Amino acid sequence: MKKLISLIVLVLIFTSCSGQTKFGNPEVDPIQIQNKFMDWWTYQSKNIMLSRDFTALDLLSKEISKESFLDQLVNGNFIPIRLKSADSIYCYKLFKIQPKSDTSIKATINQIAFDALKNYKMEGTVFPKFSFKDLNGNVVSNETMKGKIIVVKCWYIHCAACIKEFPQVNHLVEEYKDRKDILFISLAEDTPEQLKAFLIRKPLSYSVIPNLKVYMNETLDLNAFPTHFILNKEGIITKVVNDFESLDVALEKESKL
Repeated sequence: MKKLISLIVLVLIFTSCSGQTKFGNPEVDPIQIQNKFMDWWTYQSKNIMLSRDFTALDLLSKEISKESFLDQLVNGNFIPIRLKSADSIYCYKLFKIQPKSDTSIKATINQIAFDALKNYKMEGTVFPKFSFKDLNGNVVSNETMKGKIIVVKCWYIHCAACIKEFPQVNHLVEEYKDRKDILFISLAEDTPEQLKAFLIRKPLSYSVIPNLKVYMNETLDLNAFPTHFILNKEGIITKVVNDFESLDVALEKESKL
């Protein structure tokens, strides 16, 4: 019996040390990936999307809430690593940041997680009331869009990441063109004159509303761009994301409800 207990203890220790869980093994070595900032950043930017739905595991492989997971990334000393699974399944686990790792890794994770946590806390709340005119003079408001699924893109002309995703979001509009219950609007910081000149060179298929820097900074309290909102037909925010891939997945889910 003592030998059996000892064997079980050894198995548990090995499993904990290797990072292996019932959800699968880490898809990269959590220690090796921290050797260089660019190695970690390349992995992080391609494989970790904190805005999407995922199963969250703590340091001991215990399932925790997404909010708790993000809070530990903001205030703790952890990196998230995705566990090996099917392409459509996302499971992230916390791993300790190594003492000799580049300090930029921790600082970057803290900021990314801070934005993700802030976005997550907005989900399930009512989108602030608004009534604006787009570049074509059409009134866009909570009332005019009642009973519709609304996709909102927040951006500005000099945001490189905002412009880079134009082809993808334009394709998204084309993909849902037959869905009359889905509308796409964009809130921009810039003036009508600046936007009209810019959009000749870089077309955007969304309805574009100018002069909303104050609204985005103060009412929506945004500090990261682009930011995308998905509102359900009751005007409730169902998803807030900062990347196109998560937007695409979230809109597909919302469109089927």
